[in-house]
Amino acid sequence: MKDIYAELVSIGDEILYGQTLDTNSHYISVELDKLGIRVKRKVTVADNRDAMMRAFKEAEDNADIIIITGGLGPTKDDLTKPLLAEYFDSEMKMNEDILEDLKSRFAKRDRELNDLNKGQAELPEKCTPINNKYGTAPGMWFEKADKVFISMPGVPKEMKYMMEDIILPKFKEIYETPVLIHKMIKTVGIQESILAERLENWENNLPKEIKLAYLPGLNQVKLRLTASGDDKEHLEKLLDKEVGKLYEKVGKYIYGTDETNLAGKIGELLKEKGLTIACAESCTGGYIAHLFTSNSGSSEYYRGGINPYHNDLKINVLGVNKETIEQNGAVSEQTVVEMAERVRELFGADIGISTSGIAGPGGATKEKPVGTTWVALADGDNTQTKLYHFQFDRQSNIEITANSLLNLVRQTLSSK
Repeated sequence: MKDIYAELVSIGDEILYGQTLDTNSHYISVELDKLGIRVKRKVTVADNRDAMMRAFKEAEDNADIIIITGGLGPTKDDLTKPLLAEYFDSEMKMNEDILEDLKSRFAKRDRELNDLNKGQAELPEKCTPINNKYGTAPGMWFEKADKVFISMPGVPKEMKYMMEDIILPKFKEIYETPVLIHKMIKTVGIQESILAERLENWENNLPKEIKLAYLPGLNQVKLRLTASGDDKEHLEKLLDKEVGKLYEKVGKYIYGTDETNLAGKIGELLKEKGLTIACAESCTGGYIAHLFTSNSGSSEYYRGGINPYHNDLKINVLGVNKETIEQNGAVSEQTVVEMAERVRELFGADIGISTSGIAGPGGATKEKPVGTTWVALADGDNTQTKLYHFQFDRQSNIEITANSLLNLVRQTLSSK
């Protein structure tokens, strides 16, 4: 077996202008990874002849499989088909099977097949057409020596049909690739640099079949272990062994693997212990509630939440003492303590959590700059608080506040 490499080429000014998000490359990468085909590079190219021809040549030099999306429409700015014909020195010819399919589909919809639509059936002679179930532009499969070029429409629905029904099954037939297995270990509450320092000796002694990558986030770091080789069972055993070593070294920071999310993990702990939770969110604006309710079955442990953004609501709805806010401010330890304790009582939950902070960019003072954030957790026996000084943009401050408070919940539940 040998490694098979792919390069993805996305065509379109609209992607480069930021008007369209290239979701196609993400989808294709995921599907190729499942087959053990390694994506070597992704390139986005303008609707420009020289740029596209250069991209085709570079991709051919770099990879075994070149997958091109976009530029197959019927208008003059769609250049992929004529340029691929030029690249492969191929004459254009009307494909009668494609034409008849187009006529049939247009007739069923009682629509006229004009000359532009008919032109979609004109294809380079050297390509094998790929039928388009949902659109008018067929895909194209070219072979050159041991390289494969595939061109598909940029419309995600049309591209996915071609991949799932035709291209991926054909790849399975013609390519025998090494086994490729990923294992994601998710940590929270430890910086990437500190984590790397603690794992340095372990990382240096990983089996040759396993590679490690650090994927940092906001108060979270994912460790991706990738195993490759010919024996799947052997690789899985190696991965299990190394994951076990990780738990021994940094287990208190690990909250899950692969598809696990932090709020979902807390939900599992709450269900195990027969506990419920409610939240009062000021600076996070309901984001923590969103994280909880994004998990199926969250109604078993999530009682609900309140977003008392204005101080009047903190006082009149949630029940925070007016004097507490007047004397200490909304962003204070005293205020988040009362918020957590009141929401716990108001919603009849076992645990109440709260947030109040200055997410920015406005609202700061000299004493309380942007990023100043208080969180609290009340469980009826004890109320814990944490003060943070984050230095990010508004959305990042919201997300890291949520992750930090959820980690406090996780640690508290794990210690019970």
